[in-house]
Amino acid sequence: MYQIIITPGASRYFKKIKDKGLKKAFKTAIIRIGQDPFIGDAKTGDLAGVYCLDLRFKGISYEIAYTIVEHDDKKVVIVLAGTRPDFYAQLKQYLKNTKTVLSS
Repeated sequence: MYQIIITPGASRYFKKIKDKGLKKAFKTAIIRIGQDPFIGDAKTGDLAGVYCLDLRFKGISYEIAYTIVEHDDKKVVIVLAGTRPDFYAQLKQYLKNTKTVLSS
């Protein structure tokens, strides 16, 4: 089992969810990621190193983006979550801003 770390960006999204069924669906998906982080699709190009898991709830597509850290401690970092439209553009922007902050 991998330790789950949720970034502030993903945490803000999860806190906004009002539908209990959707919250449960995300929680179940995150547990599945913790058990086997390679179930998501590995991205390439400028999103290399990021995995995304598709989630459908009441006919709406959602995404969970995460990275896998396999050093001494096995960790999964949930980077961002949201609905499918414009998700990858938001993810690229979030990663760009995060790398700028981390490199400062």
